[in-house]
Amino acid sequence: MNHIFFLLLLSLNSSLALDNGLGLTPPMGWLSWQRYRCTIDCVNHPQECISENLITRQANLMKTEGYLDAGYNYVGIDDCWSESQRDENQRLVPSKERFPRGMKYIADFIQERGLKFGLYGDFGTHTCEGYPGSLNYMEIDATTFAEWGVDYVKVDGCNVDASLMDEGYPKFGEYFNKTGRPMMYSCSWPFYLDLAGISPNWESIIENCNIWRNYYDIQDSWGSVESIMNYFGDNSKRLATYAGPGHWNDPDMLVIGNFGLSYDQSKAQMAVWSILAAPLLMSNDLGNIKLEMKELLLNKDVIAINQDSLGRAGYRPLKKSQISAWKREVSPIISNRTSLAVAFVNHNDNGTPRFGNFTFEELEIDTSEPFNGYEIQDLLPSSTQKYTVYQTDGRYRFEVLVNPTGVLMLKLTAK
Repeated sequence: MNHIFFLLLLSLNSSLALDNGLGLTPPMGWLSWQRYRCTIDCVNHPQECISENLITRQANLMKTEGYLDAGYNYVGIDDCWSESQRDENQRLVPSKERFPRGMKYIADFIQERGLKFGLYGDFGTHTCEGYPGSLNYMEIDATTFAEWGVDYVKVDGCNVDASLMDEGYPKFGEYFNKTGRPMMYSCSWPFYLDLAGISPNWESIIENCNIWRNYYDIQDSWGSVESIMNYFGDNSKRLATYAGPGHWNDPDMLVIGNFGLSYDQSKAQMAVWSILAAPLLMSNDLGNIKLEMKELLLNKDVIAINQDSLGRAGYRPLKKSQISAWKREVSPIISNRTSLAVAFVNHNDNGTPRFGNFTFEELEIDTSEPFNGYEIQDLLPSSTQKYTVYQTDGRYRFEVLVNPTGVLMLKLTAK
C-alpha cells in the first residue's frame, strides 16, 4: 500500500474515537526500555536480554515484592521483541529464540499474577531499532495485539513522515477499539510533531490517546531528569490543561533504582512526576534494587498524590534562587478549600543545601482564609531538610531548606 492510498484510507469518515474507559488515574507499572534497551544477545547477557526470562522474572517480582499491591500493575515490553520480518500472513512474529512460547504465553503469565501486559509498536515503517513497524499494517497489528491479550500498547513514531500522524494515530486507535479489547493507548504523537515543527492538535490528541510523550527519552542521569523537569516547568501551566482522567502527559519513565540518580535526586523525580500527574512507569531491575529506592517507589503517600481522584495535573508556579516550586490540587476538598501537594526542588548541585523563601501568592495558594485551614504533612521526610510557615507584613510565607538536587514535598490538607 503506498502513501497516497494510505492517506485516502485515513480520510474516510469515522465515528470511532478512543473509548476504552482506561487511565482514569495515571497508569503505573514497569517498562523494559530505559534499563534494558535493545539487548538481544541472550548468550553473553542472559539476564539482560529482552526475552521471556526477563519479562517473567520482573513480573514475578512485581507480584512478590509489593509493587502490584502499591498500584504498579502494567508490565511492558518495549522495542526489539519481534523477528525482523513479518510472516506470510503479514503478521508480526515474536523472536522465536527469545520468546519461544510467544506473546500469548507472556500475556497469560503476567495476567495470572493479577498484572496487565504492555507491548511496544511503532506507527512508522520500522520501529526506532529497525524492527517491523505498523504503517500500512495497523488493522492487522491491532487485531494481533488483541489476540495476544495485550492490555497496554505503546506506539512510537520513528521512520514515518510526521504529516501522517494527525490522521494515523487516531486511525490506529480506532482499530484497537474495533477489536473489543480495552488497551491503554500510549502515543508519541505530540513529541514527533514538535520535532517536525508542526503544532500538535491537542483536542485530537486528548480525544484519541490515554497518555502521550511530550519530550525526549529520559536517560539514567540527573541532567536528563532535570532537563525534563525544566521543559515541563516552562510549559506546565499549558500542559496541565490537557491532562485529566483518561488522558495524561507523559514525561517518560522513572529511572529510580538504577545507576545515575542519588537518593535525593530519586526523591525529586518521584515527587515532581507525582505532582505532574505523570504515569509512574519504572524501568529498572526489580531484583537488584537498594532498599531505600524500593521504599521510595512504594511510598504510599506520594503514590496517593499521583493517583489522586480529582485528576488535576500540577504545574510549576515559579522558580527562583535555583529552587523550583511545584503545586497540585488534590483531595479532600473541605468547605470549598482544595488540599494541595507542594514540592520544592533545589537545582543547586554544588553540594550545599539551599534556603528558599516563597510567599503564598507566589505559590498561588489561596490566602483569603487563615493558614490554619491546612494541616501540613512532610511526605518525604529528611533529617537535613526543614520548612517553616510564618506571617509577616500581612503575608504568609514558606521558608524551606532543601538538599542539593533534592526535594521537600509537603501535603497541605484542608481542614
